[in-house]
Amino acid sequence: MQPDLILHNATVRTMDGDRPLASAVAVAGNRIVAVGDEDEVTALAGPQTRMIDAGGGTLLPGFYESHLHLFAGGVSLSQLNGAAIFGAEALREAVQAFAAANPEADLLVAYGANYTMFGDDVRISRQLLDDAIADRPFYMIACDFHTGWGNSVAMERAGLLQGRDVGPSSEVVMDPDGTATGELREGGAMSLMLALKSTGSRENLGMAGAEPDSVTEAEREADIASLLEGMEYCARHGITKLINMDGNRYQLELLAEMERRGTLPCRIEVPYRIPIDAAGDPVGKAVEMTRDFATDKVSCGRVKMFMDGVFDSWTALKLEDYPDRPGFRGEPIVPPELFARLCTEADAAGLQISVHAVGNGAVRHVLDGYEAAARANGPRDSRHRVEHIDNIHPDDLPRLKALGCVASMQPVHPPGSAGLPLEPTVTLMGRENWPWAFNWRAIADAGVPLCFATDWPISPLDPLYAIQCALTRKPWADGLPDPRIGLDECLAAYTSGGAFAAFDEDRLGRIAPGMLADLVLLAGDLETLHDDGALQVRAVLTICDGQITHEAA
Repeated sequence: MQPDLILHNATVRTMDGDRPLASAVAVAGNRIVAVGDEDEVTALAGPQTRMIDAGGGTLLPGFYESHLHLFAGGVSLSQLNGAAIFGAEALREAVQAFAAANPEADLLVAYGANYTMFGDDVRISRQLLDDAIADRPFYMIACDFHTGWGNSVAMERAGLLQGRDVGPSSEVVMDPDGTATGELREGGAMSLMLALKSTGSRENLGMAGAEPDSVTEAEREADIASLLEGMEYCARHGITKLINMDGNRYQLELLAEMERRGTLPCRIEVPYRIPIDAAGDPVGKAVEMTRDFATDKVSCGRVKMFMDGVFDSWTALKLEDYPDRPGFRGEPIVPPELFARLCTEADAAGLQISVHAVGNGAVRHVLDGYEAAARANGPRDSRHRVEHIDNIHPDDLPRLKALGCVASMQPVHPPGSAGLPLEPTVTLMGRENWPWAFNWRAIADAGVPLCFATDWPISPLDPLYAIQCALTRKPWADGLPDPRIGLDECLAAYTSGGAFAAFDEDRLGRIAPGMLADLVLLAGDLETLHDDGALQVRAVLTICDGQITHEAA
């Protein structure tokens, strides 16, 4: 078959053990048809073959982003990014400029804010946000997306200023005077603030496994536009496959429509997010979604749950007391008995399971649930995943391996990396836990499959930046073990490791004849990823399913 496309003059890192390096690749249709030396592959060219000179760049399998929130990410591209904002004056300037640029917005939204924006010992409050803007509703979401803060007018319009019952595992934080501080913890509270948006907050419904009540045709098209904008942003960073870690049927319907129109620039898997109360038959819903959406581009096949929150709001589940709250270790979001039942049902249905677990107590509860499923159903190659693993007890490392789990981790999450401050996270985690915090090396050495991701828009999306963070991370104190893995291991975690984690290893994650043609071409020396400072490597060409989805000018 005559190739449609040949990429040559490249350093091809195939992630294929049979032939780890090559210099040229040929693509016909949506498949790789040849991998080899320059002369042997270019000899296959016909009159219609497009020849692309890679200029000595590195050709990899397309990046596999194993954990993000696409819908929210697409919407965030039009919101205020607060990651680099520190101090009252900087916030005031940024918010006033954003407000002037968005005069019609019902709710001004910022995201990515650090808990220490106003200082290490200052909790963000509605009064501090009032100093930035008082006459329009303003809502600021934390860098971990588990906490938000509203100014006074926003809190009042959302009906939260006097407090409110927001359901289990969520909280409107109150002052001693009986009014709200402005701080909202977890989805039950945060969703009430986002409901002020006249366009709704359909991008967040998947985080609760909820469906929109009714959607007009114009709203559907606006939501498709947000998804497309998010996927095009992914393609610009060399990403060809996404695992969207919040999910409902509505998102899958929109993505399936995009596939019918031929506008999908990436492949995507969307799980069913089991609601916090697990009402009805959530596993049955996931089975239906898996049956109804099963193409090479759009699929389900997974359920997602949360076991805890994050350290900075004391919602991470620990095995030890919080240092500033004797007797308190956090609470599991899903009670152990219910979690074990849901895991057993999902496992019996052949679904993969992904669970958010940040604290070492949460990781243990997740493994207990997976073990219960294995006892009930018998062992199988399930590749159930633990998402994040900010901290793990060393006794649970061999359990990850024994249960056949995959560690899905984010190199941009550790405090001290990606612009994140150390405090208050490292103190709340506890000094005794630092050796096992974000310890990719220990997990890999235990023989546990590893896949990398960013959790975008919670963290910056670029896989190359995430790899740089992984390679340059420094221990928080002298004497701690080095948590880093090497460059080759990082590249594998973003390609073949991601494919393995989702049972895609027979079609994605490697550059070999017969594999689907998902590729990324990088310009720049990959060895510079070991250096701090400005990123010196970038994606210049992305190919998904044999089609060019990004080509740098």
